[in-house]
Amino acid sequence: MDVKKLDHRISVGPQIAATDLDDLKARGFRSIIVNRPDGEDDDQPAFAEIEVAAREQGLEARHIPVETGKISDAEVAAFAKALEELPGPIFAHCRSGTRSATLWALSQAGHRPMADILARGKAAGFDLNPVARRIANGGRVPTDTGDAKYDVVIVGGGAAGIAVAASLQSRRSGLSVAIVEPAEVHYYQPGWTMVGAGIFTADDTAKTTGALIPKGVTWIKDAVAAFEPEKNAVVLEGCRVVNYDRLVVCPGLKLDWNAVEGLGETLGRNGVTSNYRYDLAPYTWELVQKMRGGTALFTQPPMPIKCAGAPQKAMYLSADHWHRQGRLKDIDIHFANAGGVLFGVKDYVPALMEYVKKYDATLDFFHNLVAVDGPARKATFKVTKAGEEPTTREMAFDMLHVCPPQTAPDFIRVSPLADDAAGWVDVDQHTLRHKTYDNVWSLGDVMNAPNAKTAAAARKQAPTVAENIVADIKGSSAVAAYDGYGSCPLTVERGKIVLAEFGYGGTLLPTFPKWVLDGTRPTKLAWMLKAQILPPIYWQGMLKGREWLAAPGLAQQDAPTERA
Repeated sequence: MDVKKLDHRISVGPQIAATDLDDLKARGFRSIIVNRPDGEDDDQPAFAEIEVAAREQGLEARHIPVETGKISDAEVAAFAKALEELPGPIFAHCRSGTRSATLWALSQAGHRPMADILARGKAAGFDLNPVARRIANGGRVPTDTGDAKYDVVIVGGGAAGIAVAASLQSRRSGLSVAIVEPAEVHYYQPGWTMVGAGIFTADDTAKTTGALIPKGVTWIKDAVAAFEPEKNAVVLEGCRVVNYDRLVVCPGLKLDWNAVEGLGETLGRNGVTSNYRYDLAPYTWELVQKMRGGTALFTQPPMPIKCAGAPQKAMYLSADHWHRQGRLKDIDIHFANAGGVLFGVKDYVPALMEYVKKYDATLDFFHNLVAVDGPARKATFKVTKAGEEPTTREMAFDMLHVCPPQTAPDFIRVSPLADDAAGWVDVDQHTLRHKTYDNVWSLGDVMNAPNAKTAAAARKQAPTVAENIVADIKGSSAVAAYDGYGSCPLTVERGKIVLAEFGYGGTLLPTFPKWVLDGTRPTKLAWMLKAQILPPIYWQGMLKGREWLAAPGLAQQDAPTERA
């Protein structure tokens, strides 16, 4: 029997026979809901037959018949009432389980986040996106959705979203473009490493979103609930629907603080901090200044994460401060990395290892942080080495800098735009066009191209997407190709940086000739670039559509630039 669990109280499945009731009772079910009208199929048992068999097993049964594709508000209310009144666990069924799963989803509207409803349905094998608009409307059939329509809708008003909007405006000013973004504050996140080292202040990294939206672009200050790509529609929270001719998806990724047991409760206290949050980066600097001795742990979770060098940047800058203050000899530094290498592009590792040795840091590879006990100042790691059974290791700390696990946002993972593997938006890695939906593009941290997730990558991707959208409007094939460029300025000490620049496959893609700046070695010029030049390039260049050193590469006719 195919039983698919939606939550602790209800499971759904396909049509059952009266002889299945003893099996359902053995599985622990106490109630049955039948969602098929009698007589749909010739071999379908009538509800009366199911009810008698249920009674013989001591189970309660209720009939809430629903026609395929015609679920009414009254039927949703009846299903919700049954969930409240019937003893659980409950098994609901129809022909395939889809109607029962849909009734459950609509009954949960307003009680659970939409992403959770869609995710539970997806895990059970049901695509509930077709009723997303209705879920957003509290489970009721929408009557007034307040639709709006734009040539291009951009989901996400971070670095990628604003940059691609500006690049579109610079190429085709007459386009109607809208950015969907709920946040009122925009952050220059690459600056948070410097905040954690006392070089920038937190205020240096923040501006109001409204001040950055390009002129002529509409800002829709709302959150996305779901996508309906077959209808060229984005469903917003509250059931407003925005239609588009072309869609760009770039909401960033999700920092999953709750994936580490106990972490959420102790962040910002008990010596636990992270430069991955605006409000915590100053606490990092506070801890670094106060540290006189003891153990400092720096963690890195499994990939992918944004700015893969950021966890070790925090370590280098902290250690540099302790070195300058003469405290380093009294501090035991550990870098606990879930992976097996210090940095994914081998050309930069020798220079980084020089600093690991200088700061006498211990590299604990294959160590994935799974739990934190803040008051006891203990961190627990799962240690997984190839060919060995996983073990756990507990480490005491005086300071703990955490890089949280990272995933695609919930509303992306459960959408039709996501790939099946990890929930990222599924794109061609060169054109950044969706592999299934021709009028959808994606860039930034949320898509599944195998590049580093950095602001520098988005700076290169934005012109590529803008160029290809304009070409598509003209009826042409893709004209621009992204080469996987990403940049990670590895701040190894105050005043020097190893400037890692690379593309797909770890190919080095330096911006400057080696005689000007050798990115594989720590240089003062790279520090000047990071500390003084890149912030204005970000605010006044990238977000304004000025593509300094970011012109899109040309697509080759023989390159895999389009969906097959």
